[in-house]
Amino acid sequence: MQIHVVRTGQSLYTIAQTYQTTVAAIATANQLDPTQTLVVGQALVIPTPAGGYYIVQPGDSLFLIGRRFGIHPRQLAIANQIALTASLAVGQRLLIPKRPKRSIEVNAYVEPRGMAVSEGLQNSASEAAPHLTYLAPFSFQIRRDGSLQAPPLDNLRQIAEEQNVTLMMVITNQENDQFSPELAHLVLTNQQVQDRLLNTITETARRLGFRDIHFDIERLYEYDRESYNQFLRRAADLFHRQGWLISTALAPKTSAGQTGEWYTAHDYAAHGRIVDFSIIMTYEWGWSGGPPMPVSPIGPVEQVLRYALSEMPANKVMMGQNLYGYDWTLPYQPGGAFARALSPQAAIRLAREQQAAIEYDEQAQAPHFTYYDEESKQHQVWFEDARSIQAKFDLVKRLGLRGISYWKLGLSFPQNWLLLEDNFTIAKRS
Repeated sequence: MQIHVVRTGQSLYTIAQTYQTTVAAIATANQLDPTQTLVVGQALVIPTPAGGYYIVQPGDSLFLIGRRFGIHPRQLAIANQIALTASLAVGQRLLIPKRPKRSIEVNAYVEPRGMAVSEGLQNSASEAAPHLTYLAPFSFQIRRDGSLQAPPLDNLRQIAEEQNVTLMMVITNQENDQFSPELAHLVLTNQQVQDRLLNTITETARRLGFRDIHFDIERLYEYDRESYNQFLRRAADLFHRQGWLISTALAPKTSAGQTGEWYTAHDYAAHGRIVDFSIIMTYEWGWSGGPPMPVSPIGPVEQVLRYALSEMPANKVMMGQNLYGYDWTLPYQPGGAFARALSPQAAIRLAREQQAAIEYDEQAQAPHFTYYDEESKQHQVWFEDARSIQAKFDLVKRLGLRGISYWKLGLSFPQNWLLLEDNFTIAKRS
């Protein structure tokens, strides 16, 4: 696969000619209507042969291109029959030798709303399932008596079985769509409630075919830190005897001493010892109620992951990744209107409709654009594209992580799945 950033005056036809492919191939890969104009700054994924080709960009060298693709510059020189010190011309096409791909695990949360899984969400799960190790319906909510309120599942189990995907049972301390520290404290300190909860989880997992029990317990009281650790030890012993995995979701910390209602009670070192793996929620720097900024800027994401690796082995760390962006109305006012969430495909459509060029923040590794609405209010949009997700895949490889976990399905981002398969072999457990 090759990532191409659209420049002024380019069309699918001229881009197809450059890469010696077809308009249909590019349109299909990127889910584009070939009759519509492209957006300046839009990142396209170009299907290429195994290994593929790369079109030289300004400032490129064999060293830089080799580093990007994880290939020694000498291999590039040999494959293209050029000198190692040769100057490269902008627009020159280089053959990229086929690279060995490492195996990773991939999870995706799916969040049904209401009493049923919508047709669109079922279709999204079906499309993503070939690329997944785990599928995680969100969520089984703990009740105060230790029972569970289950989400609608409909045919999610069938979708998982057909694609050899392991079902992940997500357990949360949510009440009225909010994480409740009071509910968590009750479960962690009341033996009778805890006993019933663990029995209910076991019975439900057996009946519905879940093979990973995933605790997303958030916003804990600071003094419940060790109680949570003890609970996980007990749960791990129980579920491991069943032959199941146990995993957790962790807030994005940068040090053991980081405090706050979302952070203090999440003990990275203890989770690293107790559970099989943890999903680090490395997103929401830019969030709907905050100021405009990238949702998952590469620098802060790496900082969090490097702290995680100081407390737990890399084969227990999964990087969280958003499948969405936000559209903020400016000027931003704390406590004002919330930003609107949108998919990467929706962001590109919006840019086209508003005739806005997409820019790219190299430091954050994130695309963005601005526009004015019908009421002359300025908006700023930050989202994900092929470049930003490739930067995250490179980070997963560089840090040797277990894999990646997506929040959440139902948001169209076709370039992600193509590049995921191009970079990795997806492990299947069941």
